[in-house]
Amino acid sequence: MGSPWKGFVEFTLPASPPTAFVSADLSSTSPVGLSLSPYGRSMSFDPGMLHNNGHTAYANGSGPGIRETGVVEKLLTSYGFIQCSERQARLFFHCSQYNGNLQELKIGDDVEFEVSSDRRTGKPIAVKLLKIKPEVLPEERISGQVGPDLHVYPFTVLHGYIHPVVSSVPLNLDGKAAPGQVPTGSVCYERNGEVFYLTYTPDDVEGNVPLETGDKVSFYMETNKHTGAVSARNIQLVKKKQARCQGVVCATKEAFGFIERADVVKEIFFHYSEFKGDLEALQAGDDVEFTIKDRNGKEVATDVRLLPQGTVIFEDISIEQFEGTVVKVIPKVPTKNQSDPLPGRISTRIGFSEKELPFGEKDTKSKVTLLEGDHIQFNISTDRRDKLERATNIEILPDTFNLTKETREMGVIAAIRDGFGFIKCVDRDARMFFHFSEVLEESQLHISDEVEFTVVPDMLSAQRNHAVRIKKLPKGTVSFHTQSEQRFVGVVEKEVVSASNKNTSPTKGKEKEAEEGVIAYEDCGVKLTVPYHVKDLEGGTYPQAGDKVEFCINEVKRTGHQSAVSIRVLNRNASNSRRLHGFVAALKDNFGFIETANHDQEVFFHYSEMCGDVDNLELGDTVEYTLSKGKGNKVSAEKVTKVAAVNGTGEDVGASVLAGKIIRPIRSVDPSQTEYQGLIEVTEEGGDKGQNYAFGIMGMTNKADCLQKGEHVKFQVCTVTQTGQKMACNVVPQRRAPVECVKDQFGFITYEVGESKKLFFHVKEVQDGVELQIGDEVEFSVVFNQRTGKCSACNVRRVSEGPKPVATPRPDRLVNRLKSITLDDASAPRLVILRQPRGPDNSKGFSVERKTRQPGVID
Repeated sequence: MGSPWKGFVEFTLPASPPTAFVSADLSSTSPVGLSLSPYGRSMSFDPGMLHNNGHTAYANGSGPGIRETGVVEKLLTSYGFIQCSERQARLFFHCSQYNGNLQELKIGDDVEFEVSSDRRTGKPIAVKLLKIKPEVLPEERISGQVGPDLHVYPFTVLHGYIHPVVSSVPLNLDGKAAPGQVPTGSVCYERNGEVFYLTYTPDDVEGNVPLETGDKVSFYMETNKHTGAVSARNIQLVKKKQARCQGVVCATKEAFGFIERADVVKEIFFHYSEFKGDLEALQAGDDVEFTIKDRNGKEVATDVRLLPQGTVIFEDISIEQFEGTVVKVIPKVPTKNQSDPLPGRISTRIGFSEKELPFGEKDTKSKVTLLEGDHIQFNISTDRRDKLERATNIEILPDTFNLTKETREMGVIAAIRDGFGFIKCVDRDARMFFHFSEVLEESQLHISDEVEFTVVPDMLSAQRNHAVRIKKLPKGTVSFHTQSEQRFVGVVEKEVVSASNKNTSPTKGKEKEAEEGVIAYEDCGVKLTVPYHVKDLEGGTYPQAGDKVEFCINEVKRTGHQSAVSIRVLNRNASNSRRLHGFVAALKDNFGFIETANHDQEVFFHYSEMCGDVDNLELGDTVEYTLSKGKGNKVSAEKVTKVAAVNGTGEDVGASVLAGKIIRPIRSVDPSQTEYQGLIEVTEEGGDKGQNYAFGIMGMTNKADCLQKGEHVKFQVCTVTQTGQKMACNVVPQRRAPVECVKDQFGFITYEVGESKKLFFHVKEVQDGVELQIGDEVEFSVVFNQRTGKCSACNVRRVSEGPKPVATPRPDRLVNRLKSITLDDASAPRLVILRQPRGPDNSKGFSVERKTRQPGVID
């Protein structure tokens, strides 16, 4: 058969024409050839240049007659390219070399061919092409699972054994395959005890069903002829994998626990051996996921794993708040037959219909007692599992007390303990117990706060009552008494006499109330008497028998008892002695001393002469008293009354601050001296050096300070108004000393006070909470304890830190002995291992390498 081409034929190529000449055997009589057009867009074909049967070279080095297989990779109008199956080569072929119907040849078809070479270029080309019929795979479907590994490469080879769980086809973020790559997943199947893995693409899945890890599937096997790779095709989903469930751990026991499921209203059991994680960290309230399995006819949770907190949500809570009325409260003591977890009921109107919603103990914002008829506001919670609605975030509205018609009482907070307290009631004698959880407002209560509350019987003891629904009131709302607006005038018939015995001290407390005084007065022509107490006096003036006074009458609401209050002395009986002013200079066990108004002497007084509570008396307080002579003509103070403070030492105080030294303390510090006043000698350079200034209790900045002889002080000079005498005032000691030792809650300062050479201090007296060390230099004040007769330091402030302690070296004799001991010495001490070391993670041994230590050498 002759060649159909005569001469050269020119035809158009695609955008990427071949870059070299190839030779092909198109017929036995007419050789042709290919050449590039100089324009680069077309190619010429010369039949005379193509070698026919007499090939002289082969690209693969094989002789004539050896055929290869491949796949049609590219097919154009009159030529194409083949991808070899046995080797990595790409061969050109002319359509005239195909033996068969050219219309049936398509890209991807398997072909068989011989290799020849182009006579002009020597490049290999494919000739004598023959299409191979596709291999018919068996129609048996293979069952398996989708494998775990994801592969985005076109060809995947898996090695080893992998647990048969799902690996779905990977997608990028926009849901499409990664650009330039064919996404593949893997399926696995078992045969003769071995597990095999095959790749697949989305096109291999029938029905375009999305597969997930763990899905069971059936499929056919297909072998790629040019790569030899086996893949799965015609994949059908047989059974979806078992879904993982979520829930919250609701209870933990010794070796097991329970999980509240998020899909149904039900709890499920799990054993601790099924928990995958740190069992010590597992606790009630943790979010978990798990798989449900059937064991012995019961569902149990397996493969339990922690989830981030907040992952599991059981319910949806409405943003809108609703108002309603409590129609049934939760019983404080649950009954045996009570099985409803939401026993409370709230009636509300939503839209145009009435609705009743349940609620439980955890649905109230606070633990304040709810009563039937309470007007409340709340949110509605809808359970995602069974769509059950309930009221939650319940809080009482302020107007509820107008609707419940409950009896409200008032009182004052009398005592507060840890978590509870007591209220002094206006209408009851007994104090009323209450718990902090019953306070309506979030603000904290304090002693003397005025409150309103409801009294209910205690559920555990019917004989006892307690206060609930406590509401704080503004100051001045609660009143235990009613006071008359009318002022009465009367005469003191009986003075107040202190009931304290001769041995009572202010530190031991008041044993019983002072005896009442009596005032006689007339009201509408009727002669009446009314009692009074010292605390009800005005102006600080102590009334005596025969004094004319003005007063109001106060009546206790609870008992109706009347007494005189706001008592003011109008005029005094002429026979009464003159009243003097002074200042408390010393307080002993059952007596004290008063510094006179001129600050030069002290007057003795017994606590039995004190009008009022001795416990409220402090050093430096201003008092009013009357002088009297007792046995042996000794002068003492009588009818001592605490009054409002007046000026101290003097009004004319110098601006300059002087430095001095105590050359004589006041008498309360040294009772052996005869003079009351102390003396300070000026020590700083100047015109006043060597001059002495007297001082009393009112001249000291800290009245409780115990100024000793020889101490250095700073002070100012003032003039006493009554006498014109110049005295020291605003006296401040300048004390500095090192800390000698510090114990647990106390310590001692190296400072000489009296016969003792060290001064005691308590840790709570150290300012700024500083932890003192031995050797620290401190400033402090010295106070005298009237009961023990001993001095101690207060207001301790660290000025500078002492030297840091240095580790004491080992004694030479011990070091020499350690160096003399060898491991081979039989008489040397031996260590016997009783228990091997174990780390905190139960691992044996130490993480740090142990090194041999030289005897007597400290690292």
